[in-house]
Amino acid sequence: MKKHSRRYLRGLEMFDPAAGYSVGEAIRIVEMLPPAKFDETIELAMHLGVDPKQGDQMVRGIVKLPHGSGKTVRVLVFTENPEVALQSGADYAGLGDLVAKIQGGWCDFDVAIATTSAMREVRSVAKILGPRGLMPNPKSGTVSDDVAAAIREVKAGRYEFKMDKTANVALVIGKRSFHAEKLKENILAAVTEVERARPAAVRGRYVLSATLSSSMSPGLSLELKELSGFQRG
Repeated sequence: MKKHSRRYLRGLEMFDPAAGYSVGEAIRIVEMLPPAKFDETIELAMHLGVDPKQGDQMVRGIVKLPHGSGKTVRVLVFTENPEVALQSGADYAGLGDLVAKIQGGWCDFDVAIATTSAMREVRSVAKILGPRGLMPNPKSGTVSDDVAAAIREVKAGRYEFKMDKTANVALVIGKRSFHAEKLKENILAAVTEVERARPAAVRGRYVLSATLSSSMSPGLSLELKELSGFQRG
């Protein structure tokens, strides 16, 4: 049985774990919970009413947070012109040298972007990058010949989300230091995109439960009635 920290247990005493909270109330409570010694990440987790074993019920999409995630995103760019990528804000840039480095076991970056022409060589490490969610993909905007724009969007808070094997989707929506209204607007953007990614094959309730938490806090259940109208309002 997992043992929780005293901070976590103190947090549980500050709200009703069985209750459902509005987004505004949940944000307010999370901000009141005992803080960690670092600026915690705020995460929205949603359990979906889909069958992850069915190929036509996979949920994935792209969310662009209006206020960013607050995370430092390390961007690698596969390109024949690394100087341009580095000048545009990439943390790493190159092609053959980076492919060889990845084949050797290195994957110390958060997002990989590739130009169209570089993809031929990048495919040789698809079996390494794919399982880690790092393989460049045109649908996620990470295969682009406008490298500067792609880097800008990723650094600003644009990222791809994907349902896991237990039908859960976890979305980073900011930092604890963010103003409550910015967190709420980021949640709106995240919920809207998850709703937009609803598979046509899914019938009945789509979002079964949702929780809001910080890195070191217990999760607060959100009112599903509010969430269902949140993205439409």
